[in-house]
Amino acid sequence: MPKAPGTLYRGREGMWSWVAHRVTGVLIFFFLLVHVLDTALVRVSPEAYNAVIGTYKNPIMGLGEAGLVAAIVFHAFNGLRIILVDYWGKGAKHHRTLFWVVVGLFVVTMAGFLPRHLMHVFGG
Repeated sequence: MPKAPGTLYRGREGMWSWVAHRVTGVLIFFFLLVHVLDTALVRVSPEAYNAVIGTYKNPIMGLGEAGLVAAIVFHAFNGLRIILVDYWGKGAKHHRTLFWVVVGLFVVTMAGFLPRHLMHVFGG
C-alpha cells in the first residue's frame, strides 16, 4: 500500500494503534460506568447489590474480566508509546518500532496473567 504524502498513519502500525487506543478507551469508560452504577446499588439496596454481584460469578464474566485486563494493559502501554511519540524528539521516527514494543509487552503481560486467571475462572 503506497504511503500517503505527509502522513505517518495510513493503515499501518500507527493507524491500528490509534484505532485500538480509542476502542480500548471507550471499553474501559463503559466498564467504569457500569462499575460505579453497580457499586452505588449498595447504598440503595444491599440485597440488590448482592444479587447483581452474584450474576457476575460465571465463566462469561470471567472472560469479560480477561478482556477488561487486556484492554487496560494495551491502553496503558500504548499511552506510554503515545507520550514517547509526542514528546521524544525521535519518537515519530521510531513509532513503528515502539508499536511492536507495545505489542511485545502486551503479549508478555497477558501471558503471565491469563493462565492463572482462566484457571480461577474455570476452576482448574
